Formats: sequence, structure tokens, C-alpha cells
Amino acid sequence: MDWFTASDYWLSRLVLQRALAGVYLVAFVSAALQFRALIGAHGLLPVPRFVRRVPFRASPSLFHWRYSDGLFACVSWGGAALAAAVAAGAADAVPLWASIAMWALLWLAYLSIVNVGQLWYSFGWESLLLEAGFLAVFLGNAETAPPALVLWLLRWLAFRLEFGAGLIKWRGDRCWRELTCLDYHHETQPMPGPLSWFFHRLPKPLHRVETAANHVAQLVVPFGLLMPQPVATYAAAVVIVTQLWLVASGNFSWLNWLTIVIALAAVDGSAVAGAPPSVAAPPPAYVVLVCVVTALVLVLSYWPVRNMVSRGQQMNASFNSLHLVNTYGAFGSVTRVRHEIVVEGTDEEQPGEETVWREYEFRGKPGDVSRLPRQFAPYHLRLDWQMWFAALSPAYAGGWFEPFVARLLEGDRDTLRLLRRNPFPDVPPRYVRALLYRYRFTTREERRETGDWWHRTLVREFMPPVRAAEGEERTGR
Repeated sequence: MDWFTASDYWLSRLVLQRALAGVYLVAFVSAALQFRALIGAHGLLPVPRFVRRVPFRASPSLFHWRYSDGLFACVSWGGAALAAAVAAGAADAVPLWASIAMWALLWLAYLSIVNVGQLWYSFGWESLLLEAGFLAVFLGNAETAPPALVLWLLRWLAFRLEFGAGLIKWRGDRCWRELTCLDYHHETQPMPGPLSWFFHRLPKPLHRVETAANHVAQLVVPFGLLMPQPVATYAAAVVIVTQLWLVASGNFSWLNWLTIVIALAAVDGSAVAGAPPSVAAPPPAYVVLVCVVTALVLVLSYWPVRNMVSRGQQMNASFNSLHLVNTYGAFGSVTRVRHEIVVEGTDEEQPGEETVWREYEFRGKPGDVSRLPRQFAPYHLRLDWQMWFAALSPAYAGGWFEPFVARLLEGDRDTLRLLRRNPFPDVPPRYVRALLYRYRFTTREERRETGDWWHRTLVREFMPPVRAAEGEERTGR
């Protein structure tokens, strides 16, 4: 069945599958370590409350039938263990049907988490992992040669991912067309990394080169992914290099790493892999299954294609509750000014002008001006990312920020575990407030003089001082 198999891609499939399992591992561990404070039974946006008002058909998840923090922990840590086993090669050591079952279980488990995760799981990389994970179910294992149809579906996914991101930029903020967006982006992106200060301080002509190169990589190169070899391999190499540049310049969860993994489907590894291993002919049932999935993806592709050609292009949208064949894109607009919410507490009886406020420190988002931004990606700090959105507009903080403050006033351990430093380790504060600051990277001169990476200026009060009783009343507790 020469039309069905692509034997020369056996190494590309091997690396792609092991790396994708690694991304799954990170995603499940991220869910396991953060869910109690965010969506647990007593979290900021509890799953039980969500499933009571949202029907199963709108968000299919096993947690619609039963939810407990213990069950969620079992699904998360069980998914992490299965992902680790697959990354180590377990799916290649079992029959084909068992391999398919292992990949399907990973997908179903993570789908159940994402579909009750609410705004904490509303980012494009969640849908991207589910779409790539769904296609991986049908990639086969060491028993059979890689199915060409599924490799083409992954290349189609890589095309939509990159081309959609390029279109949203070109149609969106005019700074992309003027080649000036990267004058701001490295400083104002949601979560800068340890090299972001240095990227921001590159000469402006290099920023123009960065932006122009991005347009080429996302608007021209993706067509190469759909072309014959060796063009497809060269295009994939450009995608990979571009994504590694993004990895170095900021923290974008597993988005960049997963893009690299998906791009491997276009890489012809025969030059370095040698002769493909001898395998049996694919079972007829497997051939039929792959053909059915291919037809399904082609039909569902109507919606993302229509979205891409539309002037009102959506960014990171799913057209079905299973997150299959989505549309992607990022940074259609770029903020020029960085605002940060600084949360502080005090143990004084009554706040006044002389009150000493102590600052809570988050793990990833900027706070202490002398602290170099850390590298967390591919791990995703969900609270830190939402704090960036809340600083853009109080509307983004609706529903969860006041409960967050209430948890700080209670000294809730699960919530405090999401933070880097709790300034009240023994007794919770009497009052908590939030201030909005304007942050910018220091200049080279300021950096030499002060040692600081950031400079901040107070803009206004974001939330007035709240005492424990008020926090409980506002959240209905």
C-alpha cells in the first residue's frame, strides 16, 4: 500500500511522537500542580459551579458526571504518568491497537481538563495540543510505517498555525506593517523571559529585520510545508529556527515547542535515518480508520479556512467542543505600554498614610524591579498570565480577582502555593490592596547605576484596601 505509507518518515514520526508526549507531560503536570486554587472545589472558578450551568454537549468532560479534587488529581497525575511512559517508548512496545488506545486516553483526559478549565484554559496552545494529540492517535507505532495521510494532516495543521498567525498580524495592528511592533513587544509581552531585556535593547534596525523576518516566516514559508521534498523540509527548518528565536525571547507556555513538534511532520529524515525498518502491512481496519479521520478533518477545515479569508478573522478559536481543526493566531495587536498589578497586604488595624504595605511576589510576572525575569516555558503559570490581562482592563479580572484577594486574606495554602513569596507566612494580613503600575525595562545606563531590570511608576489604585470580612462578603463565602 505505497499510497498509504510514508516509510522514509519513520524517524520523523518517532521524534514527533516522543516530543508530543513530552508536551502532554508538561501540560498534565501543570494542571495537577495548579488546579486546586484555580478550578478546584474551593477554587477561584470552581468546576462544580461551572458544570451546573454549562451542558455536557457544550464542554464534553468526564467531570460532568462526577467531580472531586481527588478525581481531578488522579486524571492529571495519571495523564502525566501515561505521557511519561509514551515519551519513553511504551506506545511502540505494544500492539497497534494498544498504542492507539494510549494516545486516545491522553487526548480524552486532557480534553476533560480543558473543557472545564474556563478562562485559565482559554489559550490557543490548549486547543493546539488537543488537535495535535487527536491526530497523533492515528499516527501508528513501530508495527507499521507512518501513514502519509496523517502526516499531511499535521502539515496542514502547521500551515494553519503559522499562516493564521501571520494573517492576524498583517491585518491587525499597523505596527506590524510598519515593522515597528518589536520596538514594544519584547517589553510588553505577557511574561518576559531572562533574555527579553536584551532583545528589547537591540538596535531598532534589527527590530525591523525581526519583524520582516516574521512576516516571511509566517506568510510565505508555510506554503513550503505543503510542497514536495526537499522544499517541505527546508520550510520546516525555517519554522523551527523561528520558534527557537521566540523561545529565547519570552515565555509562551508550550506554544513554540509544540509548533516545532508539529513541523517535524514535514521533515524527511531519510538522509540521516537510513533504511526504514521492516514492518508489516497496515491492517485494513487501520487504513479505513485513517481515511475516515482524514475525511473528517477535510470537512471541518471549512470553518478555519473561511475564518482565515475573512476580514473579521478570529484569533485562537475552536469551532466545535472537541477542539478539532481550530484557527490560530497571536498578537494581532501589540500593547505599547506595560501595566502590572502589584498586590500588597498589611497587618495593621487600620490602614493610613503611614501604613507599611508588603508585596506578594508572583513566580513569573514582573514585580520586584531588581529581579531578572525567569524562564518557565514550556510550563504554564496560569495565574501570572491572567494577571497580565487583568492589568490591561479590570474586565479581564471579573469573577476571579476578588476571590483571589479573599484567599490571600484567608491565608489559603493552595492559592499561596501559586506565588513565589508570601510576605505573611505566619498570620494572614488584615487588609489587602492592589495597585496599578507602569513598568518599563531600564535603559543600559539605569541598569548599570541601579542593577534593576525594570523601572516602575504608580498609575492608580486598582483595588482599594479590603479586609477579611469584606472579601468573604464579595465572594459569597
